[in-house]
Amino acid sequence: MLPLTRPHRDDVLIAVVGLLGGAVLWLLGLHMQNGRLFAADWVSLLPLVVMSALELARRSAPQTALVLGTLALVADQFTSGNLATLLMYTDLMYAAVLYGSPAAARRIPVTTLLITVGVTIGFVAWFRDAQALLVGIATGLVSFLPALTGVSVRNHRNAAETARLRADQTALLAEMDRTQAVTAERARMARELHDMVANHLSAIAIHSTAALSLDDAATSRDALGVIRENSVAGLAEMRRLIGLLRTGAGDPEPSSSPTLASLDALIEQHRTNAASSGLSCTLLDERDGSGPLPAPVELAAYRIVQESLTNALKHAAPGAVTVRLGQDADRLTVEVRSVLGERPRPRAPGSGAGLVGMRERVALLGGVFEAGPGAGPDGSRVWRVRAELPVDERKVGP
Repeated sequence: MLPLTRPHRDDVLIAVVGLLGGAVLWLLGLHMQNGRLFAADWVSLLPLVVMSALELARRSAPQTALVLGTLALVADQFTSGNLATLLMYTDLMYAAVLYGSPAAARRIPVTTLLITVGVTIGFVAWFRDAQALLVGIATGLVSFLPALTGVSVRNHRNAAETARLRADQTALLAEMDRTQAVTAERARMARELHDMVANHLSAIAIHSTAALSLDDAATSRDALGVIRENSVAGLAEMRRLIGLLRTGAGDPEPSSSPTLASLDALIEQHRTNAASSGLSCTLLDERDGSGPLPAPVELAAYRIVQESLTNALKHAAPGAVTVRLGQDADRLTVEVRSVLGERPRPRAPGSGAGLVGMRERVALLGGVFEAGPGAGPDGSRVWRVRAELPVDERKVGP
């Protein structure tokens, strides 16, 4: 049965034009054949009307319309015939291949080819005349040629749809890559900003709290000196970062980034900032000096030490803060230990972003990161930060 769906407007136009065209041919007395079983001219209008109605279902039910259209075409052979009926049948054959199922699109051209060959051989054998080939040619023009055209158009549409889907997929992947790149760059900028400024701001926060809470002129003067020193240094770091963002946005690790050679100055600055908190800092460089390290590794190691010292300044109990560097053929080891316990002096608030940033830096390089409480050499409780970074550039992550 034909589905009761609203036909496409193009199908309605084809049906109306076919019906009116066939009616004009009938009125003009233009018939395709004579001497048929039903000689009355009006009988040829019945297949014409049926074929026009089937055109309304050429998209919604193409295979059903083709089967019924074939029956109508066979019935038309017993009448005086109408050219419009034949032309509309070729359109139903074309639509059955174009809008039908993939299996029908494969099966119909093969079937019509076999029918064309069979009709040609049969009529040649029956009439034993070369003119019987015209019957086979007519059969091919009515059935095989429209089916072949439908296959060509369908393949072209499928190729165009595949190309469109591929273009949409490529655009989607490009947008995902862009989003990931923006996210990664924002995360890198956040790590740089935190690591560059947090140390100075922590020192400012601690010493300003001490200056406000202790009614001692000498202590306040010393605190103000440390505050000024760290504010100037923090401002310089901010200006450097802004300069890098303006001029070196495409450089993943700027050439002006700090290296492990700058650790002595960082340790000295930490000693100054932490003197009033009872913290002492020691650098143990146990590397064998086997050669220069990749720039990303040096920057990550420096930032890990810097952030660990900042955390010690904010949270560690009075005592020793030890920074140890070790290196073998494959890895650079960075370890920072500080005393874990209560502190009598003011402490600065923490957000946990420092540990997240250190973990991200190590993960990007394909290293191993650990942070948490542990036991010191003398059995005391310490907070230990340990990172292992690959020194072979081929093993360094993106």
